[in-house]
Amino acid sequence: ALVIVVTSNMKMVPVPPQGFGNFFEGDCYIVLYSRNSGQTADIHYWVGNYSSQDEQGAAAIYVTQLDEYLGGSPVQHREVQGSESSRFKSYFKNGLIYKKGGVSSGFHHVETNFYNILRLLHVKGRKHVTAKEVEVSWNSFNNGDIFLLDVGKAIVQWNGPQSNRQEKLKAVLLAQDIRDRERGGRAQIGIVEGQYEEDSPEWMRIMNGVLGQRTWHLKEAIPDDPELTPNGNVRLYHVSDNSGNLLVQEMATQPLTQDLLRSTDCYIVDQGGSCVMVWKGRRASKEERQAALSRAGFIKAKSYPPNTKVEVMTEGGESAMFKHLFKSWREKGQTQGLGTTYSLGNIANVSPVKFDVMELHARPEVAAKQRMVDDASGDVLVWRIENLELAEVSRSTYGQFYGGDCYLVLYTYVKSHQQQYILYMWQGRHATQDEITACAYQAVNVDGKYNGAPVQVRVVMGKEPRHFLAIFKGKLIIFEGGTGRRGVVNPERGARLFQVRGTDELNTKATEVPARASSLNTNDVFLLKTDHMCYLWYGKGCSGDERVMGRAMSDVLSKQDKKVVMEGQEPTEFWIALGGKAPYANDKRLQREEPLHSPRLFECSNQTGCFRMTEVDDFAQSDLDEEDVMLLDTWEEIYLWIGKSANHSETKDAHDYALEYLRTHPAGRDLDTPIFTVKQGYEPPTFTGWFYAWDPHKWSVTQSSLSVTLSPPFVITSSPSAGGTMSPPAGGFNHYLDPEVLVNKSPSQLPYGVDASQREVGSIMDLAQILTDSLAQFGYQ
Repeated sequence: ALVIVVTSNMKMVPVPPQGFGNFFEGDCYIVLYSRNSGQTADIHYWVGNYSSQDEQGAAAIYVTQLDEYLGGSPVQHREVQGSESSRFKSYFKNGLIYKKGGVSSGFHHVETNFYNILRLLHVKGRKHVTAKEVEVSWNSFNNGDIFLLDVGKAIVQWNGPQSNRQEKLKAVLLAQDIRDRERGGRAQIGIVEGQYEEDSPEWMRIMNGVLGQRTWHLKEAIPDDPELTPNGNVRLYHVSDNSGNLLVQEMATQPLTQDLLRSTDCYIVDQGGSCVMVWKGRRASKEERQAALSRAGFIKAKSYPPNTKVEVMTEGGESAMFKHLFKSWREKGQTQGLGTTYSLGNIANVSPVKFDVMELHARPEVAAKQRMVDDASGDVLVWRIENLELAEVSRSTYGQFYGGDCYLVLYTYVKSHQQQYILYMWQGRHATQDEITACAYQAVNVDGKYNGAPVQVRVVMGKEPRHFLAIFKGKLIIFEGGTGRRGVVNPERGARLFQVRGTDELNTKATEVPARASSLNTNDVFLLKTDHMCYLWYGKGCSGDERVMGRAMSDVLSKQDKKVVMEGQEPTEFWIALGGKAPYANDKRLQREEPLHSPRLFECSNQTGCFRMTEVDDFAQSDLDEEDVMLLDTWEEIYLWIGKSANHSETKDAHDYALEYLRTHPAGRDLDTPIFTVKQGYEPPTFTGWFYAWDPHKWSVTQSSLSVTLSPPFVITSSPSAGGTMSPPAGGFNHYLDPEVLVNKSPSQLPYGVDASQREVGSIMDLAQILTDSLAQFGYQ
């Protein structure tokens, strides 16, 4: 839920939904964003460039009161006009509009009256858009940005000759949003390309009629202000009020440890001026806690700019970024050793989740977080590409995918009494380029049969998304090669080894790996299928849930007798079937009682002219780029993987990259951490063990490179909504309840009929009056 209030004459005035995204430069705003049924929240305190000191002071007090009202759990963010955080901007998908006026500047809030308006908006931003009202004159234009001339019945978008495609698209969305929200959809939108103004005579007639005829060249592009990035110089300051005087004293530099934070005090974490974070202990004095947002003196003393980002949080409600700055952060009640939640190969041991389909539909943020549109109980159709055409797959073999084939999987589910579709295009690692191209072509045909409704998802073998796994209810089997075509006999492979990953029916799959001992991993379950026996091999690091799913998968793979083999107790015939014993990934760290660190993969490249490190989330072997150097951080070691086509400069400087990474890590890493240099094609098991279903023959052919280069991208488009306003929830609870009944309650503790995701909307009106009355004790009348 999103709630916005503006401070006006020392009072909080709620902003209606149709006004979301519009900010008057002379005012201060408080933006409350809650998620997880109101259990977690962020409070943003927005300061207009022309707001008065009184308005800023009142807003700061309101934020403190609101934080206390919500139990002290929200993270507070100070936002300054023009320097808002990415999180703040993300709430307003179509952009922010800065409007002239406000209480303190002596102007009145001029609400848009359909067509009675004339303004010029200067639009900037590629990912998050901001638009500022500027003088309605050609003097405000430049060659690099985009401008919206709003004359009420028409909105003319003028694209600077040096603006890029992404900026133009974002500006169009903003223009559509203005039309729908402020004009009820009854305004025309025109686009003028700055270098081809003569191609849009009608729209230029409107512009010249308002701005006059331009007889001079426009100014050059104005470069965007570079964003400050943390420089690694992280410092911790202690805040105390001994003798009634607030004192701020430097306490430690990186690496920071959690035990430095005491519940009785407040602290400031300074990231070298890029961001200042204030941490409030739960037992800190009231004076310290209430003064947490008033750290302007600290920012001024450090000579930081006034728009420095500030975050304030209470003990127990720390943001993820804050925790990242500390070495070995532990959550309250966190277990150690094998009980700690960990992620290896990106499959986490977590408790099975019962999906509430209605909740997933009603709260898309939950669906996004779980990567599940529903509980995967919809209808499924599977086709295989045969002779470049679609061949329907027998339902008895659903879930069996061969690396030499390509498949289309159409999933149908119901949302709001309407059928929805997802079309997965699964591409086998050993499929031919013709088959991959045909798969994409047939996907377009299927999409057309359903009038363009399906969402198309390209799935590369080994990178299956969670919902794709869930469709097959824990019975997804991926064979390394061969084909599933009827009448085709795959060559006999002798012993076959399958790696099983997953803890329940929603996230389990079995992937065939080379039948050799080096493919084993101590953290997983493996199935070894021979002519006469099926062995279930349980690694020491696998969980009980993984073993249960491994047993279920063995019944799907083989009707033979099953024999359980524990790691370290393998019979001789087991090793004979694998071609003899060999080293494999048997890292014992999972058996130690210490906090665990998930492996992280980074791409290192200087192809753009400067060195950049980009983290790869949810990584797999296919993410290793042959033209770059990759850095794999397993915490106790650093691996540098050198692609065969990496340039000489990257290869030569790779070791320096690793040292710089360790040197600047905010957790204060040991510079003597072992650094391994691994060349493509010569990876040891200690490296490949961090990758799920590693294929040692992946780079023996050039097909992988071709598939990346030639596979066509797919662009999904959607029609704009007819309206642009939010409506209050229909029906439901409409009685008055005291705030104490709603605040700091779990969904199960709320009165019958109360929508947990909307309770802030109902209580914010009461809160405005409560906090307004409380201002008297701070000297405001």
